[in-house]
Amino acid sequence: MAPTRDDEIRKEVQNYYGQVLKKSADLQTNACVTAARPVPKHIREALQNVNEEVSLRYYGCGLVIPECLENCWILDLGSGSGRDCYALSQLVGEKGHVTGIDMTEGQVEVANKYIDYHMEKYGFQSPNVTFIHGYIEKLGEAGIKNESYDIVISNCVINLVPDKQQVLQEVYRVLKHGGELYFSDVYASLELPEEVRTHKVLRGECLGGALYWKDLAILAQKIGFCPPRLVTANFITVQNKELENMIGDCRFVSATFRLFKLPKTGPTKRCQVIYNGGITGHEKELIFDANFTFKKDETVEVDEETAAILKNSRFAQDFLIRPDGEKLPTCGGCTAFEAKDIITDPFKLAEGSDNAKSRSPPEAASSCRGTEKCC
Repeated sequence: MAPTRDDEIRKEVQNYYGQVLKKSADLQTNACVTAARPVPKHIREALQNVNEEVSLRYYGCGLVIPECLENCWILDLGSGSGRDCYALSQLVGEKGHVTGIDMTEGQVEVANKYIDYHMEKYGFQSPNVTFIHGYIEKLGEAGIKNESYDIVISNCVINLVPDKQQVLQEVYRVLKHGGELYFSDVYASLELPEEVRTHKVLRGECLGGALYWKDLAILAQKIGFCPPRLVTANFITVQNKELENMIGDCRFVSATFRLFKLPKTGPTKRCQVIYNGGITGHEKELIFDANFTFKKDETVEVDEETAAILKNSRFAQDFLIRPDGEKLPTCGGCTAFEAKDIITDPFKLAEGSDNAKSRSPPEAASSCRGTEKCC
């Protein structure tokens, strides 16, 4: 049977990441090396424990280490050389497990080569990480079962796959109820023209396959996820004049979103919540996304959707939740929910981040989330 266009794209991407790129310094844009925020201490320490060769072959576009990870089962889509998997394997602990899947054999070989190295370094009796060669839009073929993971992560990979809806459908299938897809990827400000979408280097650099940002919410709703929750966003720069001329007026961001899979329950009411400070690394406050930050012992009124997520996810044990109007215990402060503009546009958030950076010294930049605990 003649190869399809999707097959050709996969081959091109495999060649780009298996043969053309040897280290992150070979990239033509900063799409795959964009840090969302400064990395907190315990995450930095976890990353420092990762083998040097694994780190050199890292091509992610953000930090995809969410909060509340202890004992969780995590699936990493497009795990590459395994950098994020090895960092996460420390944070989930021996009772948790991390699975990485990647379609590039060379990357999977690098990842598998260092399993014993990392388990010995962490002092684990048996490996809690597995690497699989396979396609992220065909998780069933790779042996990944229904509702088997608490969290799915992806770092600058979904844009490389032609059928993004199929990827999200597969993620929805393998997530447990209350689970989430926490992922960084590249988004375009416009629908991309054919010459950009089919350009081999632009696709390999994560720009050619970028989703028009408004389409993510449409796909999520179609599949059954809650509306996407924007976490971070940063503009991407192109360090190649020829590529810059080709993309024209289109802008690109690397953005992190959360997509939750919730059980089918009745309508949720607006609620008051108090964060108890129980998440490691976030004892004083939990920055949940670009719109909600929960300070320890402070009452916050949240909308129906946020209330449903906190009630039905791994975060439930870290919050006292009551229907709006029902009195909560006295707390250090109270923040009323107001009908404010919720930021969903990653380009708007990136502009705000750039403005904040220009007004603040480097050490004043806000820190990234990521921690242990809770599945």
